[in-house]
Amino acid sequence: MFNTNPFDAVTALISTDIQQGYIILMAILVFVGTVLDMMHKKSAKYFALDTEKNNKNAKRSVGTGEKAGIAIAVVANEILTSAEFCNTKRRISHMLTMYGFILFVASTATMIFGWSTDALVANLWHTGALMLCLGGYWFWFFIRVDVNSEGVKWYQLRRADIFIVSLLTTATFALIWSYLQSSGAGAVADMGWTTLFFALFILSNTVLFSTVMWSKFAHMFFKPAAAFQKRVAHADGGNLNLPADYDLSDPAVHARYPDVPMYMGKNPPNMGAGIRREPANHY
Repeated sequence: MFNTNPFDAVTALISTDIQQGYIILMAILVFVGTVLDMMHKKSAKYFALDTEKNNKNAKRSVGTGEKAGIAIAVVANEILTSAEFCNTKRRISHMLTMYGFILFVASTATMIFGWSTDALVANLWHTGALMLCLGGYWFWFFIRVDVNSEGVKWYQLRRADIFIVSLLTTATFALIWSYLQSSGAGAVADMGWTTLFFALFILSNTVLFSTVMWSKFAHMFFKPAAAFQKRVAHADGGNLNLPADYDLSDPAVHARYPDVPMYMGKNPPNMGAGIRREPANHY
């Protein structure tokens, strides 16, 4: 199973040209969906206005060389290693899902366009799907924010869940289809269980790539830009128009904000974000 290209057997029913056309169509849908998402949410306008405000509050100028260093830091931390996640489990889950998705998509295109028929590519396709399932189901059942506290059952789906659910079902149905086909349960053209799970795989995949405007898919493209803007704002002192991080036990802060010791004492604890203090409890 792991060394076999599952798309080879499909060519008996669906020509290579149609398979390649489908991949190109999905890429177009992602591009169009991302552009529509930017127009709908006015993301580019928001970034431009926020940068303009930050530039007015900047206490110093950040040079080209320093910006290049910041860009390298963003690639190394926020993109390649997801270092912004303080929770180790969440970070590992995110990296499994991200690298699994990259492996899965890249190996799919490589197999369908015939750039390589090496068994290694088929192996990477299955490995990517398994990494997606491991990281995604770990997140869904054990790590995601506490939906129970919002009065929502764990099995109730909302529009915000389109991305993760279609991503997980795509990888899951792909693995089941490949297993059935390699175990001799039948070909896609036989209209049996193999056909059913191949159809579910295509349906989930189409939902994943055609709902970019309504899902979290586009965050993959916005995340590096937001991380770069945040780091530049910290470097030039603009701080994204936010107040500075205060030491709540500092007498100077007490003098500026007298209600801090009144309500929290002279040495308030550094409580941090709630999501870091309390583990999720969904069930």
